[in-house]
Amino acid sequence: MKMTVCQITNFLVAEFPQINGEFEIVNLSNDGATVSLLVKDRHLRPGGTVSGPSMFALADVSFYIAVLANIGPKATAVTTNCNIDFMRKPLKSDLTAKARILKLGKSLIVGDVLLYSKGTPNPVARASLTYSIQK
Repeated sequence: MKMTVCQITNFLVAEFPQINGEFEIVNLSNDGATVSLLVKDRHLRPGGTVSGPSMFALADVSFYIAVLANIGPKATAVTTNCNIDFMRKPLKSDLTAKARILKLGKSLIVGDVLLYSKGTPNPVARASLTYSIQK
């Protein structure tokens, strides 16, 4: 890995302050990251469940963190594709994303993310993502 949790957190505060306080990096690995969305009322939709846009944001941010951990502090890594399947109604609780890099190329990074409601064994959503590394 090219960055630690502390380095990524500091990088995000400086380069992506819009998400400050929304997410928590749980851990990093050579092929991914585990990140939590700290669910608040603004993340909920009618019916008392986490909204789709909030889940999408978690998938995208967690994959971005996995990418940073593996390529270093490059703010110009951008999402070029993301598909998400919402499989189960999430609980009104924090969500955890397990992002995994499947291919780390010179210009494209491909991976997937599974999202879980805190304390549940089955994923509530699955996303596949492709990032482009801008030169």
